[in-house]
Amino acid sequence: MARRSAFFISDRTGITSESMGEALLDQFEGVNFKRATYPFVDTPEKARAMVQIINAAAADSGLRPLVFTSIISDEIRSIIKNCDGLHLSFFDAFLSTIERELGLTARHSVGRTHGIGDTQRYDARMEAVNFSLNHDDGISGKDLKDADVILMGVSRSGKTPTCLYLALQYGIRAANYPLTPDDLESSDLPRMVKPYKHKLYGLTILPERLQAIRHERRPDSTYSQLNTCRREVSDAQAMFRAHGIPFTNTTDKSVEELAVSIMQACQLKRRF
Repeated sequence: MARRSAFFISDRTGITSESMGEALLDQFEGVNFKRATYPFVDTPEKARAMVQIINAAAADSGLRPLVFTSIISDEIRSIIKNCDGLHLSFFDAFLSTIERELGLTARHSVGRTHGIGDTQRYDARMEAVNFSLNHDDGISGKDLKDADVILMGVSRSGKTPTCLYLALQYGIRAANYPLTPDDLESSDLPRMVKPYKHKLYGLTILPERLQAIRHERRPDSTYSQLNTCRREVSDAQAMFRAHGIPFTNTTDKSVEELAVSIMQACQLKRRF
């Protein structure tokens, strides 16, 4: 199958064009997309260089590339429109419609969605990230009273990336605690997190998936044996049920889906 190029181009970080473009591409199965993201295309010179790259991809594959852009400058956008690809501008698609609806003219300046812009918002994100890093894998029980949520689960069940995503995207102070074999042998909650039972949320995972992840980390060890994974997952779920701790299975969920599920289940609110 020929690979079809898909470009995500932005005058800022590229997160918006990439996220929205990926959401659209995800609707089409059986197409082999070659993706490339180009952030900070914010001058006519960079735009013309970008056109050369797109045109080369078109000539090489014989297929018209898909070009997703989130560029506010009319001048830069018009340069990229002249490429040999299908240009899909999110600003062209929506901005004029919103202007008509609001009866206002957009400011047409580079956005601040993924910049520092509001220092209070930025500081809230960084404070939450630092909190999560300082309370990763049960490093410290200090200030756990300040946590918004404490994720519990066996080793490699997805606790750390979920905590960091909650911190970055929502400003949530998320700590996590790894359930060790010693913890799982007890019928009681681990001593460090027991006072904060109302903040606990469990993560579980299919043993087969857990075994595959652990094998990458420590192959041919007791830690990565399927029987070990089955026993730990079963004991963890039994603990969650015994103490009424809500939990979810991470096997088929992305970190984005996990974060939203946790926000809803724990009734957490975005900090910014």
